[in-house]
This record gives sequence, C-alpha cells and structure tokens, in this order.
Amino acid sequence: MPERNTAALDFLLTRRSRPAKTLTTPVPDRDRLIPILTAAARSPDHGKLEPWRFIVLERGALERLAALVGPRGAALGIAPEKIEKSYRQFADADLAVAVISAPVESEKVPQIEQVYSAGAVCLSLLNAALADGWGANWLTGWPAHDRAFLEQGLGLADGESLAGFIHIGTERVAPPERPRPDLAAKVSWVGD
Repeated sequence: MPERNTAALDFLLTRRSRPAKTLTTPVPDRDRLIPILTAAARSPDHGKLEPWRFIVLERGALERLAALVGPRGAALGIAPEKIEKSYRQFADADLAVAVISAPVESEKVPQIEQVYSAGAVCLSLLNAALADGWGANWLTGWPAHDRAFLEQGLGLADGESLAGFIHIGTERVAPPERPRPDLAAKVSWVGD
C-alpha cells in the first residue's frame, strides 16, 4: 500500500477559499510569495511548455486597475452595480496574482490542454496560499474577459488571456462552511 500523506489529505478535505472582500493586510512579501508561486508552477503541464505566467499586482497596480474599471464598464454598457462590484475587487485589494494563460505552438499538446494547465496553476496557487496560512480567493468577473481591459491594464499580448486573479491576504473573518457536492449524484463507477 502507498504511504498516505495525512496532513495534505486533511488540508484538501477541509480547504476553504476566503472571500476577497474579507482579506486585509498584512499580505505576503516577496520572500513569502516566492514559495507559493513555486508550488503553483508545479502544476500539470503536458509537454513542459509552461503555457502560463504570473503578474504580481501590488497596491499601486490594483488602484490603477480599479480606475480602469469604470470607463471600461461604461463603454461596454455594464450595469452600475456590476461596475461597482468589479471596482471594489481591485480598489479594496492589497495583493493579487494574475495568472495569465499563454499557450504556445505545439504539435503534441492541444491549446485547450494548455489552458487547462493555467487553470490548474490557479487552483495550486490558491491552495498554496491557503496552506501557507493566508486567506485567498480566485476571482474573475467581466474585466477578466474584456480584451481592452486586459491589454491596457495588464499588457496582455495576442493569444494570452486571464485564467484568474488570485487575491491573497490576511483574513478578517472566517466564512461559514458551505454545502459541498453530493458525491452520490456526481460519481459513476464503471467496472466493465
């Protein structure tokens, strides 16, 4: 029988994202963030293509993104309450990591598998931050899908997209446990 890593399994069975609006300072400094990013970079990556990259957004960058939300939302005709919610995502944050999906040309690895790798990086980054004792949350929202916002705000190149913003900080309030999936309704067992 394989040896069980009980601590890791217990963590995964009880992990809980922390709402970004409940996160505050302190946030991890570069020395604390590097091991978290290193863990995230160990995500599945068929062909060792590294089809993703990180942009660490500190306070000034988050304020700049917040200022961009209003004009972009108005230009797109987005409802004021949705603009405000997205504005708060950046204006109230102290640290976030943008995970950029950056597929590369490959004859062996389809682009969709490279996009999945970027999603795996998001989850690994989220879990690594939580395991390191921080509160963390994976967010997107309409700015994550607005090409002009991504190009102007993050400098994304053609072919790149945003997999997610991972907000990291100190949690002020632990959220209540939420209902989890009923595995009996989600799992099929196939023997033959």
